[in-house]
Amino acid sequence: MYLEHYGLTEPPFRITPHTEFFYQGANRGATLEALQYAILHGEGLVKVTGEVGAGKTMLCRVLMERLPANIDTVYLANPSLSKDEILLAIADDLHLDLGNARAKVLIRALQEALIARYAEGRQVVVLIDEAHAMPEESLEEVRLLSNLEHGHHKLMQIVLFGQPELNDKLAAQHMRQLRERITHGFELAPLRQTDVGDYLMFRLRAAGYKGPDIFTAKAVQLISAESEGLTRRINILADKCLIASFAAGRHQVDQAEARAAIKDSGFRHRRPLRLGWPLASTGLVSLGLIAGATGGHWLTPQVAPPAHTTQPAAQTRPAPAITPPAAAPTPLPASQPATADALFDTRLTQSRSALNQQPAGTYTILLSVTPKQRRAELADFLGQAARKLPADSLYLYPTTTREGTPHYGLAYGLFTDQRAAAQALAQLPPNLQRNQPILRTVGGIREEMWKQQ
Repeated sequence: MYLEHYGLTEPPFRITPHTEFFYQGANRGATLEALQYAILHGEGLVKVTGEVGAGKTMLCRVLMERLPANIDTVYLANPSLSKDEILLAIADDLHLDLGNARAKVLIRALQEALIARYAEGRQVVVLIDEAHAMPEESLEEVRLLSNLEHGHHKLMQIVLFGQPELNDKLAAQHMRQLRERITHGFELAPLRQTDVGDYLMFRLRAAGYKGPDIFTAKAVQLISAESEGLTRRINILADKCLIASFAAGRHQVDQAEARAAIKDSGFRHRRPLRLGWPLASTGLVSLGLIAGATGGHWLTPQVAPPAHTTQPAAQTRPAPAITPPAAAPTPLPASQPATADALFDTRLTQSRSALNQQPAGTYTILLSVTPKQRRAELADFLGQAARKLPADSLYLYPTTTREGTPHYGLAYGLFTDQRAAAQALAQLPPNLQRNQPILRTVGGIREEMWKQQ
């Protein structure tokens, strides 16, 4: 909307992690270097904590890019994985074909594969995002994995990224074995006011801006106070400020634009997000323009560009190379409800029966997990998915976080084994892959569903 007005080549304040916009100030660069050192020197378990929106996921992505080529990285973004699903996810990322092996067999096969990589001079690092939301049994599995050794060398480095609640969880007496294996702990503190102005200009320069300072000292002061130094909030406010200034025909952001952005965002009236899954941020600036500060995480449905929604369904559906399991029920009648809400209700009703009839070891592809109060966004995302995939292969189910917050999960397909599911995941259209979908077992999903009954 405003790129040409400010001489920008791309949006400067997106809230999705783009590593070319990594800000090295405010101790971010030093933390990155310390993480690299800990990993390269086999320091075992490492922990990184920070408030919601402090930049943990950005740091994780940059770390993945800057590790040497001989290090294989495994990125786990889903905090609700069971202990068995963690093993399967790691094996899948390392391209190990272990089928439906039991946990003991998985660990033995994983250890043998890690030893083989170690002999080749390679190292494996597992990066776990949103670790504060992991079930305790899954954290215990992480501890056991950290024990895998060959001689005096750790076969796997593990880095936990989480909110401060992770520290509270690890402080419990029964978690002391895991806590004592953490050799390094880093904290991403909010930006100070003196850093916010530098951060804003850094993002603008990275997006191609070549002019003088856009944000006045007063505007920076207001943004810093309202955002509480959290980079995601800073990005949202700055984006709204630029839109307001553009709408007024100005090239500078002053108090008026900052106050309009603050009024539109209303951060101080929001309930704190204990789980910390990033939410897409959209809104109307007081001038009546739609803000462009949108983004999210793999758990947040993304709205596809219009160009993707106008293509004929026959041209966009992936080839049916994967067949459903032999034990699968008769496919549900294909239906094309007139509205997104109707499709949502239909799939929610029919999915429970379909999932309950599947063997626990059946695989599916989890496309999204979304808070219940954002049903309308998920209904839109479901409609987009139904234009790309058979509607009767999309499964909606109710679930909750460990804190009891109600959510909906959206999954695609039923597959007899992990390899078939992985092949189907690779064939998903790009707009359905941008949320980083993962593989889940039907058994794990059913456990979550039954807790709702």
